[in-house]
Amino acid sequence: MAKSSTSARFGAVALLHAVLMEHQMLGDSVAREDGPLAKLVPSDRARAQSLAALTLRHMPRIDAVLAEFMDHKPPLRALNALRVCAAEIVLDGIPAHGAVNAAVEIARASQKTKHLAGMVNAVGRKLGELDVSALQDLPVPQLPKALRGAVVKAFGDGATQAIEAAHLVRPPIDLTLRDPSTAAEWAEKLGAVLLPTGSLRLHQPGQISTLEGFDEGAWWVQDAAAATPVRLMGDIAGKRVLDVCAAPGGKTMQLCAAGADVTALDLSPERMHRVMENTRRMGFRPVMEVANAMHWTPDGQFDAILLDAPCSATGTIRRHPDLPYVRPSLDLKPLLSLQQNILQRCAGWLKPGGQLVYATCSLIPAEGERQIARALENDTLVEAEVDAQALGLDPAWQISSGSIRLRPDYWPELGGMDGFYMARLHKQ
Repeated sequence: MAKSSTSARFGAVALLHAVLMEHQMLGDSVAREDGPLAKLVPSDRARAQSLAALTLRHMPRIDAVLAEFMDHKPPLRALNALRVCAAEIVLDGIPAHGAVNAAVEIARASQKTKHLAGMVNAVGRKLGELDVSALQDLPVPQLPKALRGAVVKAFGDGATQAIEAAHLVRPPIDLTLRDPSTAAEWAEKLGAVLLPTGSLRLHQPGQISTLEGFDEGAWWVQDAAAATPVRLMGDIAGKRVLDVCAAPGGKTMQLCAAGADVTALDLSPERMHRVMENTRRMGFRPVMEVANAMHWTPDGQFDAILLDAPCSATGTIRRHPDLPYVRPSLDLKPLLSLQQNILQRCAGWLKPGGQLVYATCSLIPAEGERQIARALENDTLVEAEVDAQALGLDPAWQISSGSIRLRPDYWPELGGMDGFYMARLHKQ
């Protein structure tokens, strides 16, 4: 057990290095066959990823605490070992002895930091005397400057501070059910909270693949906010539906479960392989197209199209605290142009009278509200009515007759949600 815990801690430190020095997202590093966690067993991989994410979520506060105990910032490996140690002791409540010993072992394992093992041990012991208030009393970490300016402009200072506070909360796991009518039954089986939108929420899920219903394909993991755009479509049974930018496949599975004839389109072979694995586990058989939406041409028009457009993903920082470190700048010009062009192409693939749902997991109106305002300037697409309250959402989150804006600070009493913009359009 001790060896397994140490392996996970070594893995967490390696993941921090990949994020901070190689600018790789945690999920990408974990998935790599030659990545830092390749030799770990699944339980250790999951723990390493969780511990790295926890450390990144609170890193500005952790660094402020560590600075009190050190005269100079040590080399990155030793610093990351102490960051992970602090996260375990102060935030996870892990006994200091094991966490400190692991940090010392990590420092000793490198020629560049083995001489710092004594310092790491001394600082680790001081961390063992702290409690969670040592971090909670420090200022809430702010968003990167460029992003923060855009969010303040869109929502104001108070909302921005609430979003930043929401990013500190470890997100629960949400599940989308294959058969929504069984929600109450599965909530009881899994000890989950049934959310107003119909998703299930697990606050202490454990290893997902061991939960009841996983092997039989009764549900899949999907943030409640991310599950909402498909629900805007209403009844799509028997209709020909295109899912553009389909990976990792949560929305594709929603469309299939709703009885649609689904085509899933994405340009990444690796990500589409994941879509295939996920849909096969559920018993779904969508048509899979690996192609760039800017060059692909369908063999006919669709009754409905879901475009979860490429975006800055700034609404997902609560689940991806590595994002501000991997993409600290905010160059939106290429994304805005791509979103606009894909949206125009999708309009051309839609049957007259068909519907198009546009969504982005972004907090920035330029990627959401303004794109739809631009799309509505011609006579091809018109806004179609949606009812936020009927979807289990606060009516205040509906910002026009056909669009909804979700934010990380919503549902604070339930554990929050990802930030999303979504709009439902009809082709005239």
